[in-house]
This record gives sequence, structure tokens and C-alpha cells, in this order.
Amino acid sequence: MNFKPLIFSGIALLGACTSALIGPYSFTYTPIQTNDFEIATWQHITTASDPIHIYIEGDGYAFNRSGQPTRDPTPRKHLVRNLASKDTSPNVVYMGRPCQYIRGKNCDTTDWTDGRFSKQIIDNMSQAIKSVAKGRPIILVGYSGGAMVSGLVIKQHPELNIKKWITIAGVLNHKDWTKHFNDKPLSQSLNMNGLPQVSQIHYIAEHDSVVPNSLSRKWVSASRLTVIPNAKHDYFPKLDINFK
Repeated sequence: MNFKPLIFSGIALLGACTSALIGPYSFTYTPIQTNDFEIATWQHITTASDPIHIYIEGDGYAFNRSGQPTRDPTPRKHLVRNLASKDTSPNVVYMGRPCQYIRGKNCDTTDWTDGRFSKQIIDNMSQAIKSVAKGRPIILVGYSGGAMVSGLVIKQHPELNIKKWITIAGVLNHKDWTKHFNDKPLSQSLNMNGLPQVSQIHYIAEHDSVVPNSLSRKWVSASRLTVIPNAKHDYFPKLDINFK
């Protein structure tokens, strides 16, 4: 499943980002309208009952090199989209975060900065997940900040049929994370304060400078951690995700 550019005008997508929308050839671009946002998804769904694998994007281009918030958090790297495109399961969805790819009228800088894990964000992501799952069993795959989003979705919305939770280079406690780097706390965000009670596995990069291994080992027991050799935060060679 290779990627091709999908270009949409600002008329076709109200408030759309200026960047090209890119998705796998066999996936269908499907924006999901939730209470407050229009969330970009690319879907490859072929059966009505098999589990659905939903890949949640990371924080994207939330800050520039000077550490200032950007106007467009759409990710510039393709790790999560590439992983979704290589997934041979019958039902696969790549899901952006609110205000990525589509800059709607309700988008505010706080949605990708200190409020990136707010109750509003989690509730809207849960609505999008429910919309695409349509009652199917769900395996959630969250990358970086998307790991926090997916974990909070599981904890805040037990009505969703989540069968397994998989994280990649995941931020699993943002208070520990911001304190580690002496960054400003995410004052408008929820925190997990303990992992969800669901089958789970967590992949971490051997050389991750964004989410250091020391933090991952603090959050997750060794039996649930898989270290990928020679990997970095946004580079995971030979990552073979175990969905069973």
C-alpha cells in the first residue's frame, strides 16, 4: 500500500490546512465530523466483523525549532501513515489528531499545545473512533503523544470495544515528561495516572531522545516493553507489531 498525494482546496475542506493531504492508494480519505472538530482519517475497511486497527497520529508539527507553537500541527513525517499502509489486516484506519490536516473554525493553538490531551480532545477523538469502528472490536495503536490520547480514550470511554492497546515511543504520563525536560506543564490536559486495564504492548526506541527509555521503564513493567534496536523516536526500522 503506497502513498499518493491527495490535494483538496480550501473550498472542499472548510479551513483545510495548506499542506497536501496524503494517504495510501488503497485507503479512502474520509473526514469525520465530531462535536467540535472535523478529523481527517484514511480508511481501508473490507469486512463488517473483523477487528479494526486504528492508528493515532502523534503531536505532529506542534512547535517550530525555536520552541514556538505553529499555526498548523499537521505532521511533516510519515512514520504512522507508513505503518498503517503496511498493515495487511482487513480493516485499517489512519487517524489524524484534531486540527491536523483540517484547520476547522473551532481550532485553537491550545488544541495542539497545553490542551492537546484535554477532555474536549479526548471526547472528540472517541467520537471519531466510534464512528469508524461501527461496533467492531478495536485495536488502538498510538504513536508518541497519540499514545497518551489512545490511553485516555480507553480510560475515559469504556463503552468502546477496545481489545488491545499498542503504543510506539509513547508519552504515557505528560507530567513526568514535561518535568524531565523542565518544560511548561500541560495545564489544560488530562493525565492517565496509571495505565488502562486492557491487553497492551509498548514499543520503545533504543535511542529515543524525545521520550527517554528511563521514563518508559518508569511507566511500564518490563514484561510489557519491547525495545527496538537502533531505533529513534521517529525512526523504527524493522518494527513488527504484534496484534495478537
